[in-house]
Amino acid sequence: MKLSILMPVYNEEERIADALKQALAVDYPCEIELVVVDDGSRDGTGEILGRADDARLRVITHPRNAGKGAAIKTAVASAEGEYMVILDADLEYDPQDIPRLLAPVLDGRATVVYGNRTFGSHSAYSFWYVMGNKGVTMAANVLFNSYIGDLETCFKLMPVELYRSLGIRSRGFGMEAEVTGKLLRRRIRPYEVPISYRARGREEGKKITWKDGVEAIWILGRERTRRRASLVRR
Repeated sequence: MKLSILMPVYNEEERIADALKQALAVDYPCEIELVVVDDGSRDGTGEILGRADDARLRVITHPRNAGKGAAIKTAVASAEGEYMVILDADLEYDPQDIPRLLAPVLDGRATVVYGNRTFGSHSAYSFWYVMGNKGVTMAANVLFNSYIGDLETCFKLMPVELYRSLGIRSRGFGMEAEVTGKLLRRRIRPYEVPISYRARGREEGKKITWKDGVEAIWILGRERTRRRASLVRR
């Protein structure tokens, strides 16, 4: 099996070198490729990526910023692996956890695996950030009668062809809710494994806001309604 690690990047000149180093240093249980999409960065991110030298690394550049969902769409279109996982370049997630996500797939227990964050005083950006994350996750559980622990996690591992078949339209952070909503609509419930996490603050460049949480709930409602409509047509 080959794993495509997809990394969307936007204005991360202070972290991208470390993000690449950490991702490529992991002892993976399978072949990997790291597909980085520079989503229109306006700082020194592009220059740093241009100097990176590793046979497993491929860099794709968007001429202007299009959003995380758009960057992942570009990366997925270029992915050569059978499986994919998303890894942000902000160092909030530890790529050393990726083999733990792979384990249930490699031993036949799961097809889709999510990394479940446990928030604590050392890992949470703020009280309202955690409550917003829990609120969006609860909305998904209520709407789809499921029980997942962390919808907004970056670590979503699944077959590349499955992701392509979902037809994700959200160009920004709404892609997290859309992916999960469409999986749950197909009755695919992610297998979850605990992961480490360290949130950064606004002064460090954190980009997600409360507006993204509102959009996520709207997207989940849209996907749930679409399911009902398809059942009526049958």
